[in-house]
Formats: sequence, C-alpha cells, structure tokens
Amino acid sequence: MQRFCTLAFVLGLILMIFGLTYALPIATSIYFDDGMTEHFLRGMSLNIGVGGLLASVTMQFRGDMKTRDGYLLVAFFWILMASAATLPLMWGIPGLTFTDAFFETMSGFTTTGATILVGLDQLAPSLNLWRHELNWIGGLGIIVLAVAILPLLGVGGMQLYKAEIPGPVKDSKLTPRITETARLLWMVYVAYTLLCIVSLKFAGMNWFDAICHSFSTLSLGGFSTHDASIGYFDSPAIELVITLFMLLSGMNFATHYTALHHTSIKPYFIDPEAIPMLGLIASAILLCAFYIWHFDIYPDFFSGLRFISFNTVSLATGTGYSSTNYEKWPAFIPWLILFLSGVTPCTGSTGGGIKMFRALLLWKQAGRELFNLLHPHAVNPIRIGHTPIANKIIFAVLAFIFLYFISIVLMTFTLIFTGMDPVSAFSAVMACINNTGPGLNTVGPAANYAHLNDFQTWLCAITMLLGRLEVFTLVVLFTPTFWRK
Repeated sequence: MQRFCTLAFVLGLILMIFGLTYALPIATSIYFDDGMTEHFLRGMSLNIGVGGLLASVTMQFRGDMKTRDGYLLVAFFWILMASAATLPLMWGIPGLTFTDAFFETMSGFTTTGATILVGLDQLAPSLNLWRHELNWIGGLGIIVLAVAILPLLGVGGMQLYKAEIPGPVKDSKLTPRITETARLLWMVYVAYTLLCIVSLKFAGMNWFDAICHSFSTLSLGGFSTHDASIGYFDSPAIELVITLFMLLSGMNFATHYTALHHTSIKPYFIDPEAIPMLGLIASAILLCAFYIWHFDIYPDFFSGLRFISFNTVSLATGTGYSSTNYEKWPAFIPWLILFLSGVTPCTGSTGGGIKMFRALLLWKQAGRELFNLLHPHAVNPIRIGHTPIANKIIFAVLAFIFLYFISIVLMTFTLIFTGMDPVSAFSAVMACINNTGPGLNTVGPAANYAHLNDFQTWLCAITMLLGRLEVFTLVVLFTPTFWRK
C-alpha cells in the first residue's frame, strides 16, 4: 500500500507542475481575445487543486522509489497527463468527445503529430498553441523536467529517468548528478527552440506560427496550425529552416550539449549515430529525387529535390510534417520514407522508433553471426564507434526488436479485424509506434484520423504510448514478475 501512496504523492506533485503549463495558452487567449481564457483557467485550477490535494494526503509516504516503481509511475504519468490535457479541448471545441480529445493529447505528448481535428486554420489560437505546447513538453520528456525539479521537493529522480529513457545508453550521464544532466539537456532544448522561433520569423512566418511550429519542430511532433501543414506556406526558406532543425532534433541532445560546450563540431564525428543518420537520410533523398525525376512528376530535378528533401527528412525523423501530398508519388517513395522513421532518429533525440543505435547494433550482430559461421572459434566483439558492446546489451536489443515487430503485427491485424483496409492499418500502426503521425491511404498526408471509430482511436492512442515508451516500459507492467514482491 505504501508503494502506491508514494506513487500517488509524486503524481500529485507532477500534476501541480503540469498545471503551470496552462499559463502560456491563458496569456495567448487574453492576447487574441479568443474566448478560451475561462476554460484554461478552470483547467489550471483543477490540475493544481487535484494535484495539491493528492500530494498533501499522501505526503507522509514520500521517499525514494524502486526501479520498478519508476516504470509504473511513467505509465500512469503519461495516461494521467494526456487525460488532464483534454479539458480545454473538450470545453473549447463543441462536440469533441473524450476519446477524440485523448487521442489528440496523447498524440501531442508522445510527439506523434497525428490529429483528429479538422479546420485547424479556424481553431482558437490558444487551443492551437496548447496542442503545440504538448508537443514541446513531450519532446524531451516532461519526466526529465520532473527529474530536475522533484529532488528539490524531496523526491529522487533516477528511477524516473531510467524508466522514461530506456535503451542501451540510458545510464550515461553528462554530469555525475542526474538532475544536472536533465537541466543541461533542457537548456539546449530551450536554446534551440528560441533560435528556431527567430529563424522561422525571418523566413516569413508570423510570430504565432513561428512559436507553434518551433515547438513541434524541436519536439519532432509535427503538429501544425494549418490543415495543409507546411504546404500552407509554400516557402522554400521556411522548409529549409524546419529541415535543419528537424535534423538537429533527430540527433542526440547530449552530443549537442558537448559540441556547444566545447564550441567544436568534433563531437558529431565522434558520435557513432550522427554520421550514419545523416548518411542514410542523404542517400534516401538522392535515391528518391532521381526516382521521381525519372517519372517526370516535377518540371525539373531541383523542384522535385525540394519536395523530396523536406518530406523525407520530416518522415525519417518522425516529425510528420508534409509540404505536399506525397501519396501521389510512386508508391516506392512514401513506403520507403515511412520505414525510415523506424531507424533514423538517434538515441537521446526527441524521435521515436527503433533508433539508429539499435539498428547499427542489429546490423553488426548479423555480420558477426555470418563471420562466426566461417570462423566459429574466433573472438569477434561488436563495437559501436570505439566502444565494445556487452552481450547482455545485444540480447536486450534483440528482445526489443522482437517485441517491436510483434506489437506492429498484433496492432495491424487488430485494426484490419475492425474493418480498416490493410494499407491504412499497417501504415497507421507504423506511424503511431514510430511517433511519426501521418500514414498512408485513409490516414495519409491529405487526410487524418478523424474517421476512425472509438475502438480504432483508442488502439492507435495505445500504440503511440507503446512507441513513446519504447515497448519495454509498458509491456513490463503486464508480466507476472513485475507484480511479485
């Protein structure tokens, strides 16, 4: 019982902190006089009030948590925050159900960018900003923010950090103290966000659009203030700025900090993921550009290169912006760039999917097995960069890949069972588990997820959470071992 009371205390604190995030849309609503101020004030009051009550009732149970408690807390946190964030949307958009509002907020928090809303151009500015702020908060992980703050309130943060950032390098730190690590990562995140806002303003956006799209670009969330996404602006300059920041956000933020701290680009060459990531994206862009040029879809090679470059980077990094309806291109291209979303983002980035580190490890493990067939007695350790990788990490990655693909298969067949066509079902699952956003066919860039029934909507929302928490963190809760003392 004490275990759950401790979790309730931490959730109460986080809910109070989350209530403070309503301040920005409140200020926006007042500035634009869009009539949503009361809704956000009520939402803030409820979050702070309920969180404060929960924390005060369970205060005597405060204390350090075990690692397994961190996994439970992270799962509860994402569901609770997504639920709490639905209030302004339900109050401000007539007829919006809790199911659809939860899908929208879960998509925001998990930086998926899939939407069930239509008429974004006419949506109240404060509601639009709220969606993008959810993207931004979820980008680096509000849990990491809580890690930096909760120790000040007497709650340890290491268990949260390990559960929120699963993967082979989650124990590496920039500094000996995890709270300092979290603060440094957020400093880089905030600095890049501000730089992106200014750059988009100079590229031609107004301040409101620049702020919103910077939030969803740095988080690789992909929400937009317009139904046509980035295609609304039809601006090569805007596309170039967003492309640059999507690439930066697809890299490890620890590498960004190191590069900024030493004022050198050398860390990017040392990072074992950065160069393979950029090389994979560049190769895909050139391949697709020449492929589409062969079909004479655009008047010249460079026109095609512009659209190919932006949309390839957008989907490969898991952002989900679109500047054109790429479903009209030859089928090879949209399928290729959708699959890239699973492997392109780096560990420690705001992207989803398998991550480049695991893809490289899997590739090298396959090579080692082939080598061992010919030289069974050879000692052939796997290295990523100059770092030897322990077999226990390789086994963990293999288990993750297995669960990842099993999840895709199960979710896809379930959607097909509900009546969705196979192309839409498979692409929707791929887009949700990789936190990419748009899929293909009925969930493609020219459409959205509004036509899904309630069961399909909940299934996609669960798939987003499964992908954001990288499968293990959520699946482990359903194992008997987890609940044994």
